[in-house]
Amino acid sequence: MSTSATRLPTLSIVLGADQCGVFDAGLPVLAGEAVENLFGAGQSAGRLGAFALFQSAGWLLGAGTVPLAAGLEKETHRLYGDIFQATHGRHLARIWNYVPAINESSPGALENYHAFCQGRSLAFEQQYGSGFKTLLPAASAVGTRSAALMIAFAACPVQPRHVENPLQVSAYDYPGAYGPRPPSFARATVVPGPERATVFVSGTAAIRGHATVAPNSARQQLECTLENLRGISSACGLGPNLDLDGSSTRHFKVYLRRAADQPVVAAVLEQTLLTDKDRVSYLQADMCRAPLLVEIEASLFGVTAFRA
Repeated sequence: MSTSATRLPTLSIVLGADQCGVFDAGLPVLAGEAVENLFGAGQSAGRLGAFALFQSAGWLLGAGTVPLAAGLEKETHRLYGDIFQATHGRHLARIWNYVPAINESSPGALENYHAFCQGRSLAFEQQYGSGFKTLLPAASAVGTRSAALMIAFAACPVQPRHVENPLQVSAYDYPGAYGPRPPSFARATVVPGPERATVFVSGTAAIRGHATVAPNSARQQLECTLENLRGISSACGLGPNLDLDGSSTRHFKVYLRRAADQPVVAAVLEQTLLTDKDRVSYLQADMCRAPLLVEIEASLFGVTAFRA
């Protein structure tokens, strides 16, 4: 990352009503909102392991941060074990992972992202058995400036629907070239409600099938990313434009490896994806593959209609 990023504010994630419910994601904010508050200010629900827990309108929320004293794979496995204990009796709907030095590796060791994926996958399999893939929620994993691993989650009391993108191989079915254990997440998760639904779209980048598209071209990757977003949006039943004409409140996080790409990416998104009502944060972050330059995630609250 550029040294200029040290002068930028970093993203604050709000889960609780007081300062104990605010967490630093370690991601420099290039433009847009520096505070993410998706669920409103929740009430403290105590702690479990490394996680501070909060309740908000039926959601169970949590965030935990651990140093990597035992190594990234083991600490990831431990944090996910805490998540499973905390959410017992509920359903995971969304997980955000902030991984230190995500593309780096020690001599003879796995790349950090692959070590993280191994710890996460083993934890899911240990908890749910060999059929765990059907239970995987939407998620993202990006590089953080922090030296500690941070994970935040949202769990719900109702059974969600996990969705895959017809334009992409499911991440959990990636071949071995992408690490000894594939990533453990769904492309999107739909949480139904009596009148309104919530939709979480995972971090989405320029991956078609399982291959990276246009390595090192931000503009071409953005075009592919937008196509992938249209694909997963339709698969969720939102139409091709993420409920653009609906009544939902839309939150976007746009991750950029290179800060200099932000003005161009923002200009394209303002023409093709975003409206004045949307909440958006442009963040400098490394991504799961070193050639990726752009990644976009979305959280939609208050969806009132699904389309065929």
